[in-house]
Amino acid sequence: MSLLDIHNLNVRFGGRDAPPVVEGLDLSIDAGEVLAIVGESGSGKSVTMMALMGLIDHPGIVTADQMQFLGHDLLTIRGRKRRQLIGKDMAMVFQDPMTALNPAYTVGYQIEEVLRQHLNLKGSAARKRALELLERVEIPAAESRLDAYPHQLSGGMSQRVAIAMAIAGEPRLLIADEPTTALDVTIQAQIMDLLLALQRDQGMALILITHDLAVVAETARDVCVMYAGQAVEKGHIPTLFDAPAHPYTEALLAAIPEQGQGERLATLPGIVPGRYDRPTGCLLAPRCPYVQNRCQKRPALEPYDRGAVRCFFPRNMAPGEAPSVSAEHRLEVGGHHYAH
Repeated sequence: MSLLDIHNLNVRFGGRDAPPVVEGLDLSIDAGEVLAIVGESGSGKSVTMMALMGLIDHPGIVTADQMQFLGHDLLTIRGRKRRQLIGKDMAMVFQDPMTALNPAYTVGYQIEEVLRQHLNLKGSAARKRALELLERVEIPAAESRLDAYPHQLSGGMSQRVAIAMAIAGEPRLLIADEPTTALDVTIQAQIMDLLLALQRDQGMALILITHDLAVVAETARDVCVMYAGQAVEKGHIPTLFDAPAHPYTEALLAAIPEQGQGERLATLPGIVPGRYDRPTGCLLAPRCPYVQNRCQKRPALEPYDRGAVRCFFPRNMAPGEAPSVSAEHRLEVGGHHYAH
């Protein structure tokens, strides 16, 4: 059994009949693995992880056929049992460390609070462990930082403190939601190196949410590409980057500056559809350069040899490599239509 198993996750805001912001998502990860979730802003990446952490409040509604972590049902676990699990065995590093940290308390107090809650450490033992954690995340003059307030730290240091808090309970799964977004380029590289070193040293599973495909290529083994709340392609690195099957993945890769070779970067016209302006068929159809009449129907995510893709006309398919289409969609599509 995987460390984390999610099947058919749906997130809605405003009632069960409201359009979904995350739709039919399946994810799984094993101990020690690194999974990257990529896509534009508005693709549902962060909402997915907020649902996993139990941070979707009313009027949000989270449903799934299965959402299990370490054998616990995250859809039904409540109260003290959830608090023992979330923050200890599963932890999250948020995008903006300055909003993740409480400005009214010192760095040391906030780390010690996690240690009191999840490891029952108090007093000098908690302070000693807090210092060890700051040193573990490579904060210079760590002892003097214990009594500092968040506003007295730089963005990079604040993010390191947030990481220290996240790993304080020695989690089995760490979720990093755009952990380098608010940082300059040199600090971004340091933070990513730190996260990967921690992941390897502690044997954690790591879910990395990002829109930086260069980071994904260097860090992850598995990738889930999301668009408008759906997974549109899944696969392994480097295969998925060498031969993307979905037009959206192809467009993301074409927009990497290093791929442009001095030419004008490729762009995808339009924006990610909101929950109230979703097309009736393929959600990418209004922006897709390969759109055809059949795209007026909604494609399913279908497995094939190199992963899974949600497209009637996937790209870069070798002869005989087309996705295994369900009976429902075979009636709509026909096997001979798959290859471009």
